[in-house]
Amino acid sequence: MLDSVTRPQDGFVLRCGRALLSPWSRLSLLVLLLASAAAAVLLFEPQRMLSSGWPSQSAGGPAVVLFGLAYGLCTAAFVPRPILNIAAGALFGTQAGLASSLAGTVLGAGIAFTLGRVLGQDALRPLVRGRWLKAADGQLSRHGFRSMMAIRLFPGVPFAAANYCAAVSRMGYVPFLVATGLGSVPNTAAYVVAGSTASSPTSPAFLAAMGFIVLSGAGAAVVAWRKRHRLAARPAE
Repeated sequence: MLDSVTRPQDGFVLRCGRALLSPWSRLSLLVLLLASAAAAVLLFEPQRMLSSGWPSQSAGGPAVVLFGLAYGLCTAAFVPRPILNIAAGALFGTQAGLASSLAGTVLGAGIAFTLGRVLGQDALRPLVRGRWLKAADGQLSRHGFRSMMAIRLFPGVPFAAANYCAAVSRMGYVPFLVATGLGSVPNTAAYVVAGSTASSPTSPAFLAAMGFIVLSGAGAAVVAWRKRHRLAARPAE
């Protein structure tokens, strides 16, 4: 008798659980989280606190670690990395600023990748159609490490977009994080050096950093044009 009374309730709970854990419910949660993060960035502008409002007395290892954690959360919330990299260089110098920025880069990428993989992949993978999307998905799924290295070395793709595209693909966690860490070193270092030497804009270090930033941007444009040209030349499937 007790089983007959509890079974309808158990069935209702199971149905609610399945509905809440369905791919589209999880995707809705992801959209809500990302929209909230973007709104929080626009409203509170955390990049200003990290670039100009960081306490001047905060120094040493704990401050570097704290900055790296804040950096990771900010990048996951769409704060542009160049601003954070320049701030890290201005606050901590080249070596500590680079370490903090790279740690924050990998942390932010990992947060975005995990959110996209857990909450968005199941709902979005069936929507990967068309030549452009299939080509990008195939490249990331089959050649994940090499593709992500190229994306990080030639920063033509926005950081957050690359993270979520990789999450929807079948790329593994380890290749994604390792390629992100290694591939982000050159451009991150350039911005950190620019931030640490900004008070001497005619110094060789500052000029070299700015020159590298310009050249890497131009290289990204060339790579993107060649990829687009090759893809357009392929026959439609």
